Amino acid sequence: MTGPVRGTHHASSRSAVLDVIRAAGTISRVGLIQATGFTGATISTVVRRLIDDGLVMEIGRAESTGGKPRVLLRLNHTSRYAVGVQLDHAGITYVLTDLAGSVVSRIARAGAGTAEPPAVVARMAREVRSLIDGAGVDPDRVLGIGLVSPGPLTPASGMGLTPPVMRHWEDFPLDQALSEAARLPVVLDNDATAAALGEHWSGVVGTSRTFAAVYMGGTGIGTGLMIDGVVYRGASGNAGEIGHICLDVAGPVCWCGARGCTEALAGPAAVVAEARADGRLARAAGLAKADDQQRIAADFAALTRAARRGDSTARGLLERSARYLAVASRTLANIMDLELLVLTGPSLASAGSIYLPVVRDELDRSFFARATHPIDVQLSTSAAAAPAIGAATLVLQTELVPLREGLRLPGRLGSREPASAN
Repeated sequence: MTGPVRGTHHASSRSAVLDVIRAAGTISRVGLIQATGFTGATISTVVRRLIDDGLVMEIGRAESTGGKPRVLLRLNHTSRYAVGVQLDHAGITYVLTDLAGSVVSRIARAGAGTAEPPAVVARMAREVRSLIDGAGVDPDRVLGIGLVSPGPLTPASGMGLTPPVMRHWEDFPLDQALSEAARLPVVLDNDATAAALGEHWSGVVGTSRTFAAVYMGGTGIGTGLMIDGVVYRGASGNAGEIGHICLDVAGPVCWCGARGCTEALAGPAAVVAEARADGRLARAAGLAKADDQQRIAADFAALTRAARRGDSTARGLLERSARYLAVASRTLANIMDLELLVLTGPSLASAGSIYLPVVRDELDRSFFARATHPIDVQLSTSAAAAPAIGAATLVLQTELVPLREGLRLPGRLGSREPASAN
């Protein structure tokens, strides 16, 4: 690449350089030339503009290896921020991250429940403002809001087909409504996809070329996929629906309309329903009535606590769920030839220690390409917050890797006044 950097070339160079600096932590201009393959003139121009925009700063010099010490660069972490919101019927998680994706502030509030969508959105806008104000961050430095919710999603209307507990959200223009209420750009995505992005941004993925985050939320199961560091979304943004892989053609009817889906057999709602049907276990674990859809996440957590206390029936239900999830994970691993699989999401934040060995054993024994390479199976260290962190990352990518991900937020994010590098 030669000559001045303008237009599309400038955007591409800018995004590539920012992403390399983010991943490296600190790096010199020479290091950027080696990492990107750009010419010295291109790197010089791009870096100068990034410094002028307050996105990158010089932080001193590296130790000399003979010759003039090289100036080191890093992101100016406090130059921009992003909000991530995970919406679920059981709870809403908010995070504020800096430009590097580090969590500055996090709050958890009551979920959507049975309230009407406009009322929930108005509350979310207030809670976003409270999050930003409470962290002492200048609102003008906030790029936007990443909003994630259970899938599947439709590009035109948000949640076009929803789990039973959120059926009243179908076709509600969620992103548009929150953008208007919070007065910030909003990008909407699937919670499982965001969870994968959150794990990737935290550095868990490393050099893995094919990676999946198996996500167990408050009631359902999904998967986020990444190939060569890029999220794979499919034709409509709904790739990775591991919860709707058929494991039993004569199994129970799933809310999606099919039979024997992973979610119908192994999801938190299925596990809780069976536990509630056992009178002794329901009393011992303090579970809600059989028809209480709003308490599924809380009851799943209570069931997990009972299993940890030594209740063999509770543990048996969870281990059976884990075996179903393990088989579905093996199917996904065989299709995608995965190198890394991370178990994440609120339900696995509590029950992950039960699920991890079962999934790991299944993939160690039965993964088709196991003779060629193993699959590393891990439990997320940020399982409860990973979707919200990934949601914020969706916004950060508009500054860091917009062309590679193909993401654009509504509005003109670049129109904000440059923040000071000091």
